[in-house]
Amino acid sequence: MKKIFLILLVFGVASTALLAAEKKSITKKEFIDSRIEEANIDKGIIVLLTGNGKGKSSSAMGMICRALGYNMKVALVRFLKGEQDTGEDLFLDNQQNVVSSHMQSGFTWDTQDQDLDKQKAIETWNEAEKFLANSEIDLVVLDEITYMINYNYLDEKAILKALSNRPKDQHVVITGRAASEGIIKASDTVSEVKDIKHAFRANIRAQKGIDL
Repeated sequence: MKKIFLILLVFGVASTALLAAEKKSITKKEFIDSRIEEANIDKGIIVLLTGNGKGKSSSAMGMICRALGYNMKVALVRFLKGEQDTGEDLFLDNQQNVVSSHMQSGFTWDTQDQDLDKQKAIETWNEAEKFLANSEIDLVVLDEITYMINYNYLDEKAILKALSNRPKDQHVVITGRAASEGIIKASDTVSEVKDIKHAFRANIRAQKGIDL
């Protein structure tokens, strides 16, 4: 009799836990559904991709592909230029709905001419500012611009002003490490990419289609 009672007790506790779990699951679903219904605003947003991990610029390139899929017009502005073209450069050069501007001085960590780098950064930003004021451009990508702010090559206040005054339906993606508090605050969506492991530390050089 005691054994039967214990079996029934265990069964009852398990059933109660299951019902509670199902109720919790339904409640969570209902909450998510209600939040989806409440999200009824359409506007241009600023997406910030920061952190010291790999994938920030790659993610931005993915959003460019999405935008092009909807026949949207895209402006790509790059503030770091490597020594060789990347796969996305080769691909985007053939896309009609893409305009781009690349900083031409080849900014490096141990630059020998900071004045020249600053001048080129300002010239590149002037192009970016035009894109941010152009209502015909649906998406502007400011790739690695955080470095220019951190090195005091560009005026953060001027950047924030241009972001604030851009056309209301224009989207902006900003990438780069160590984003400033001002840029974080101005952004609608902020993601931090964390470095956990990288192939380079195993002496694997940059690979086409992955890094290049």
